[in-house]
Amino acid sequence: MRVSTVTMFEQSVSSMNRQQNDFMKIGQQLASGRRVVNPSDDPQAASRAVGVDQSKAVTQQHMDARVSARNSLSQEESILNSVSDAIASAKTLMIQASSDTLSDVDRESISSELRGIYETVIGQANATDGNGRYLFGGYQDNSPPYVRAEDGSVNYVGDNNVREQRIDSSRLMPVADNGNKIFASVPSGAKYITEMGDNQGSVIVSGPTVVDSSDEHYGERFEITFAEDGDGEMTFSVTRDGDPVPGLEDEPYVAGEQIRFGGLSLTLSGEPAEGDSFTLGRATEMEPNLFKTFENALAVLEQPAETPQEKAALRNTLNTSMRELDNSLDNVLTVRASVGARLNEIDVVDSVGGNRMLNYEQTLSDLVDLDYAEAISEYSLRQVGLQAAQKAFVDIQGMSLFDRL
Repeated sequence: MRVSTVTMFEQSVSSMNRQQNDFMKIGQQLASGRRVVNPSDDPQAASRAVGVDQSKAVTQQHMDARVSARNSLSQEESILNSVSDAIASAKTLMIQASSDTLSDVDRESISSELRGIYETVIGQANATDGNGRYLFGGYQDNSPPYVRAEDGSVNYVGDNNVREQRIDSSRLMPVADNGNKIFASVPSGAKYITEMGDNQGSVIVSGPTVVDSSDEHYGERFEITFAEDGDGEMTFSVTRDGDPVPGLEDEPYVAGEQIRFGGLSLTLSGEPAEGDSFTLGRATEMEPNLFKTFENALAVLEQPAETPQEKAALRNTLNTSMRELDNSLDNVLTVRASVGARLNEIDVVDSVGGNRMLNYEQTLSDLVDLDYAEAISEYSLRQVGLQAAQKAFVDIQGMSLFDRL
């Protein structure tokens, strides 16, 4: 068979091109550090790598979300710590103001300090997360959740929703509690609260104290009312949801006498007037509000207490306010514990997510990363093959029949 010169040249060039292509492919792999540079290098591995890359990207998004959630919860925890300290300081001031040895000027001084604490708590309730979003307004996070009304009271204008963030594929975590949960709620086991009616007498209520929580009527709302009998003597009656409590209807009033009903015990002292009343109920049913507690206490502290009626109103209001502060403090501490639990959960999810990310990276490395030892050996082999093809082409190019004549 006759082999033409053109065929020889074409075969030599084709061999060199093939060797150079293989050589450059290995060089590209070495430069990129990847075994699969193009999908055609290993279609199956490239396809699996796309799926792993997507899962890795989702995991990274969840990691970024956890950073944001941790920052928000850490800030809330810090604010709740400040609020709990403020409540404790406010109760200390109220205990001090309850002393009968203080003058109106002394109480006014205490009220000035208490108002400073009140303003601090309002500021904390309107705190932002550093990005301009208000922490405790629910979804209404673009405006302050607490605003002052014309009468000076503080009202909540946020919503009752809780902002959540997906920190993992199966976990949607609350990252900020709404203001009602913190400042207008109490724990389920909160103490009884006493509310005065528009009283004209000087009756002071001490208590109530829980003496039997297993009583069938414990937890219900009671009302104590005072009236005069036909002889001009004061009597009292206790009703439960409007119905008289057996044995406590039109009973003679004796100052300092202990009264028991519904698993509760309390003591009444002072001089009641016709129509005076007190309502006793579980704090969960008495519309708890930390700001209202401050406002009630400030109202009586800033007014003179000279008459027996004014002194009784001062004592009753401060007693009720201190109970409400105790309930509010318990509630803030409960919410703070919940925030701490969520922060701990983020740490656990972070650890799991970190391990998952390592697994994805290892899988991705196994699929597309280069084995440098093998690649360098292959690189050397392809280099020798290219050089051999080039040498063969040079030798064939120099062959001629005229050399044999």
